[in-house]
Amino acid sequence: MSITLRPMVVMGVSGSGKSVLGAALGQSLGIPFIDADDLHPASNKALMAAGTPLTDENRIPWLNVVAGTIAKGVSEGHPSVVACSALKRAYRDLLRSHVPDLLLIYIDGAAEIIAQRLETREHEFMPATLLASQLATLETPIADEAHIRVPAELTVEEAVDLVRSTLRLSAPARQR
Repeated sequence: MSITLRPMVVMGVSGSGKSVLGAALGQSLGIPFIDADDLHPASNKALMAAGTPLTDENRIPWLNVVAGTIAKGVSEGHPSVVACSALKRAYRDLLRSHVPDLLLIYIDGAAEIIAQRLETREHEFMPATLLASQLATLETPIADEAHIRVPAELTVEEAVDLVRSTLRLSAPARQR
């Protein structure tokens, strides 16, 4: 029996672990992983590197590229896991307008945990100083949005297992 997977967006604020979890989910599920940060235009990257929060005017064209990338994969029979902040409901609605079957994987964590992660990581254009802006912008998914909440405190392995069990997929054999 073959299982059809839905396209997924791993969402949350910067430093929540979107890229790490997204890559691990892609590997575990055998589907492509895309980091939406790689799809930002140079102008957005420059703004963020300078510590300037993006506006909707900056984000909407980028989100359309992200949505188009996901939709193209779906149309070719290749759903993917995409790491994308998708902080506002309107942004997620835009993504769903291109990909109605989109499943959100929401990484939810306390600001202190996220701040610690940001302090210890290197990111080419997302300084830790933008965390407060992202937290202020964040609109958590609600019941009418198909989503799985993943506590940020979980290890990557635990988070992958949570998503797989929620999707009713058996865990893959672990390499020892």
